Amino acid sequence: MLSKAQNPISKNTFASGNSSKSAVYYYLILLFFVALFSIQISAQESPKRPKVGLVLSGGGAKGFAHIGVLKVLEEAGVTVDFIGGTSMGAVVGGLYASGYNAKQIDSIFQNTDFDKLLQDYIPRSSKSFYEKKNEELYAISLPFAKFKIGVPLALSKGLYNYNLLNRLTQPVRGISDFSKLPIPFVCVATDIETGKEVLLNKGNLSQCMLASSAFPSLFTPVEIDNHLLIDGGVTNNYPVEEVRKMGADIIIGVDVQDDLKDRKVLKEATRILVQISNIQMIEKMKQKKALTDIYIKPDIENYSVISFEDGQEIIRKGESATFGVYEKIKALAKDQQQFSRKPLRKCSDSLYIKGVGMNDLDNYTRAYVIGKLGFNSNSKITNQDLNDGINTIDATQNFSGISYKLTRVNDKEDDLNLLLTENNTKSFLKFSLHFDGLFKSAILTNLTYKKALFKNDVASLDVILGDNFRYNFDYYIDNGYYISFGLKSKYNAFSRNILTDFNEGTTLLQLGINSINMNFSDFTNQAYIQTIIAEKFLFGLGFEYKHLRITSETLQRNSQKFENSGYTSSYAYLKFDTFDNNYFPTRGVSFSSDLQTYFASSNFTHQFNPFSILKGNFCFAKKIIKKTTAKFESEAGFSFGKESVSFFDFVLGGYGFTPINNFKPFYGYDFVSLSGNAYLKSALTFDYEFIKKNHFNLAVNVANIKDGLFQGVNWVSKPMYSGYALGYAIETPIGPVEIKHSWSPETNNQFTWFSVGFWF
Repeated sequence: MLSKAQNPISKNTFASGNSSKSAVYYYLILLFFVALFSIQISAQESPKRPKVGLVLSGGGAKGFAHIGVLKVLEEAGVTVDFIGGTSMGAVVGGLYASGYNAKQIDSIFQNTDFDKLLQDYIPRSSKSFYEKKNEELYAISLPFAKFKIGVPLALSKGLYNYNLLNRLTQPVRGISDFSKLPIPFVCVATDIETGKEVLLNKGNLSQCMLASSAFPSLFTPVEIDNHLLIDGGVTNNYPVEEVRKMGADIIIGVDVQDDLKDRKVLKEATRILVQISNIQMIEKMKQKKALTDIYIKPDIENYSVISFEDGQEIIRKGESATFGVYEKIKALAKDQQQFSRKPLRKCSDSLYIKGVGMNDLDNYTRAYVIGKLGFNSNSKITNQDLNDGINTIDATQNFSGISYKLTRVNDKEDDLNLLLTENNTKSFLKFSLHFDGLFKSAILTNLTYKKALFKNDVASLDVILGDNFRYNFDYYIDNGYYISFGLKSKYNAFSRNILTDFNEGTTLLQLGINSINMNFSDFTNQAYIQTIIAEKFLFGLGFEYKHLRITSETLQRNSQKFENSGYTSSYAYLKFDTFDNNYFPTRGVSFSSDLQTYFASSNFTHQFNPFSILKGNFCFAKKIIKKTTAKFESEAGFSFGKESVSFFDFVLGGYGFTPINNFKPFYGYDFVSLSGNAYLKSALTFDYEFIKKNHFNLAVNVANIKDGLFQGVNWVSKPMYSGYALGYAIETPIGPVEIKHSWSPETNNQFTWFSVGFWF
C-alpha cells in the first residue's frame, strides 16, 4: 500500500490547480482593460467628424440654383450641420433647415405661382362683394392726401409669400430658437433706418425669411422687434462669418449674386437696383470667398433676379456647378459616413385655434377683424381657412402690414396672434377707362376715402366723363359677417337709336318708323343693410328712390317726352359668388336673385299701379380640358301685380356694357332690341386661353321674351330668339380688350362689337 507521502493526489496538487485557474482569470481581466484602454486611446487619436456649414447667397430667381446644389450634396451623402442664408438663400436655407429635402423644395418651387407672389395676389373668393365690385372697376389706384398724389410703398406687401412660408414651416412652428431646428439656421436682414445688418436667429421663422428677402420697392419692409427690415443682401449677401461662428469647420458656399453689368444690360429697373447693391457686395465678396472651403459659382449670368419662369434651367445650372467640385464633396461625405436625408413628413392640415389675439386698432373694431377673419376662438380650421381669412383682411386694403403667428398651447391647440398695422393713407385716387357700343367712350375718376365718419366705413365717388356723363356714389359701413349699412346714389344716361319703344312696338307702328332715337337717364338713390348668412351668401334689404326720364328727338312735338317719373320701392337680394375671375372664370359658381316692389310713383304717364319684379341668375364655370373652360349661364325674370308702366321691362341686345336696370346683353341682336315684362335666357360659352391672358371664345345664347311669358306653358317651347358670337379677348392692366362678331339665324343680321377696359 502506498503511504500518504506517496499519494499523487495530494492537497498541494489541488492548490496548484486552483492557482492556474486564478492566473487565467487575472490574464483575461488584464486583456479586457488593455483593450478598453486601447479603444480609448484610439478614439482620442482619431479625428473628430468635421462640421459642415452651408452658406447660400441672395440673388432672387437666381437662388433656384441653391436647389440644384442641395440635390448634388444629398446625392454625395454630405451632412449639413449649419445653414446661413440671405434673401432667396434664406428662403431655400430656411426650408432645408426645417427638414425638407432638396426634392421637396424643388417641388414646392415648381408649384409656386411667382406671378401671384410678386403681385401679392389675393384670390377673388377672399374679397367681399363690395370689394369685388370695386377691384374690377379701376386700372390704377394711387394714395392721395392733402391734394397730393403719392405712390405705393412697394408693389407688394409680401403677404402671399408670408402665407406660403407660414404653411410650409408649420411642422417647426413651435421652435423660436433657430439653433434648435433640425439644422441650426441663421439669416440676415437690413435695418432700413440705420443701414446696419440684423442677424435673425430667433423668432418667427417665416417672418424672418420674409424680412431677409424683402427686395426694396418690390416688397414692403417687415417690422421685427422694432426694426424695419429689408433684404439682407444690401448689407451682407453671403453670411459666411456667421456660419463659421455657429461652429462650422468646413464651409460650402454658393454664390448666385450678379457681377457688375454694362449699360447694354441695365435696361430694367430691377437690374439697376441690383447693380446698386452689387457695387459694395462684390468688393466684400473677395474677402468672404477666402473664408470658403468649397466655393460654388453657378453659371447664371444670363438670368435676372426675376427669371422665375426659367427656374428649372437655373436649378440644373446649380447641379452642374456642384458637380464641378464633386470630388471634394465626395471626399467630405466619406469623412461623414454617407448621410442620407429623408423627406419631411407633412403635418396635419387641421388647426385647433384656442384663442385669437390682436393688437389694439384706432379705426377698426375687433368685431370687424374677426368678421373678416371668418373664425373666432375655439375653432377647428384648416390651413386654407387661415389663408382665406388673412387674405380677406388684406383685401380690405385697410392695413399696410399684416403678420400673424401660431403659438403652440399644447399638442393639439394653437393660439393665433395677429399684428395689424393700419394704413395711414385713408384716401385714394383711382382711374379707369372704357368703351362700348352703348355708353361709348368714358374716363372714370374715383375718390375713395376711408373712415370718413365712423370706424369701418368707406366713401367712394366715381365721376365718369365722356360721351355720356355718369356718376356713382357709395357710402358703406363694413362690419364683415355682422350687419353692414350702406347708401348709394348713381346717375346713368345714354342716347341711342333703338328698335324697341317699350310699348310692344305700337308707337313705332303708329309713326310708321322702324326705330326711334332715345335719350335715357336714370337717377337712383338707395339705403340698405346687408349681412353674410351661412358664411357664403350675401343677403340685403333696402329702399330705393328712382327717377326715370326718357325722351326722343325723333318726335318733334310735345309728346316726345315718354317718361319723367319718380318711383319709390323696397327690395331684397341674395348673392353668392365663387368665380376665380369675373371676366374669364375657369371655375366657380355665381348666383343672384332679387325681389323689388314699386309701391309709389309721381306717375307722369298716369298708368302706374303698384307692381313687383322678381329676377334671378345662375352661372357656373368649369375647365373641361387644358386651357379650355365651359361657362353656362341661365337667367329669368318677370313682373307681377297690376299692369303698370312698361319702362321697367326687360330689354335684351348688345354686348360689352354694364347692365343697368333690366337691360341685358344678348348676342345676335343690337343694343336695346328686344323687350317684354318677362324673359328667360340661357347662354353657353367655350373659352380657350391659347396664350396666357389671350382668349378665343365661342358663345351661343337663346331667349324667350314677351309680356306675360310665364302665364302659360309656352315659355318651355322652342326659343323665340337665338344668337351666336365668336370673339377674341386679351387681359390687360386696364381690363379686358375684346372684339365680338355676332349673328342671329332669325334675322341674318351681323354685328361686330368692341369693348375696351373694365365695365362701368
